[in-house]
Amino acid sequence: MEIIGYLSAIIIGLVMGLIGGGGSILSVPIFVYIFGFDAVTATALSLFVVGITSMVGSVGFIRQQLVDFRTALIFGIPSILGVLFSRRLVLPHLPHYIIHRWGITLTKDMFLLLLFSILMLIASFRMIRKIERPKVRKDDDINYTILISQGLLVGIVTGLIGAGGGFLIVPALVMLLGLEMKKAVATSLFIIAMNSSLGFLSTMGMVEQDWRFLLIFSGLAIIGIFIGIAISKRMDGRKLKPLFGWIVLGMGIFIILKEIFFQQHF
Repeated sequence: MEIIGYLSAIIIGLVMGLIGGGGSILSVPIFVYIFGFDAVTATALSLFVVGITSMVGSVGFIRQQLVDFRTALIFGIPSILGVLFSRRLVLPHLPHYIIHRWGITLTKDMFLLLLFSILMLIASFRMIRKIERPKVRKDDDINYTILISQGLLVGIVTGLIGAGGGFLIVPALVMLLGLEMKKAVATSLFIIAMNSSLGFLSTMGMVEQDWRFLLIFSGLAIIGIFIGIAISKRMDGRKLKPLFGWIVLGMGIFIILKEIFFQQHF
């Protein structure tokens, strides 16, 4: 199982290089169900892996001049505030039992995994549904209120459940700013690198880190992202999004079934 887990690290990087996100959607379930980490630790480890992998991937896109730094700052600063809010104020104060009455037991770990799975379902529908290419907007047509609020939302999600939010960022950059797909993917990776790295640093003292494991896993993910970026030069990531969306949909349903119906027997 561990071999499968390590091989999946390459797939995480590959997906991120191709579609500008999706790494955490794979990494959190892998950390929980293959390596046996609890949900809080898994989200922290996911932030590290996704953060460092996105950072390395961003370098290649920066060299190609595909990262829109102005957009990254407008979207990224509210995201950073959202990350700090989740990791420092919300997550540490969640009780061990969210619900423990009326014959219903919902622990903190179950709550985070179920929240994560719901997000996976939303992400899968976004990926399966084609994003129409909008007309390029002028600066005065951009709704900065929506852009900033979406950045804040992505940050809260990133901090709470360890998801980089690429599946939210890329559609926002395409639909709200009219960025072409490759620029949206590149800018998304840069934003994810900032959010995830800060999210991990903000909770380093709250969970134990196995640095050897993290470096090996991250190294394999970095290999994957280089492969993904190389493939993306020849292939449009939008063509692969629906397929990945169906995989994410299946994983989201699996987590819901396991946590709710098969918790005692699986």
